[in-house]
Amino acid sequence: MKATKNLLVLMGFSVLLLMTACRTTPVRNVNLAPIPAASVGKPLTMAQVEKAIMLAGAELGWTSSVQSPGVILATIRLRDHYAAVNITYSTVDYSISYKDSTNLKYDGKSIHSNYNGWIENLDKAIRRNLAREAYDNK
Repeated sequence: MKATKNLLVLMGFSVLLLMTACRTTPVRNVNLAPIPAASVGKPLTMAQVEKAIMLAGAELGWTSSVQSPGVILATIRLRDHYAAVNITYSTVDYSISYKDSTNLKYDGKSIHSNYNGWIENLDKAIRRNLAREAYDNK
């Protein structure tokens, strides 16, 4: 009886662990995030914004390439997972938008929660590098 109870508890815990490990959440995009220097002094140039974004991606293991003026394609591969985003930017703001993925359970609205963590980290790194550029641009 005690062994059966322990087995049921262990099975329940295992199911709970699997459910949390494989959870999906709504896709996180960054929309029109302001460029710091655009509102506090000398605006950054397109080249400075591009540099800050490319550097942020590289710091986190993203591979980035300029697709056209104001558009960067950034991709990341971790184990058997792949994600691609478009980063559009100007001297005033930038956006990060989902483009494609593999093995991240994307269903048109939701995606594996790790993806959103990657986007959050990328957004923070971009903001940090833009702030550094703005500080150096005084």
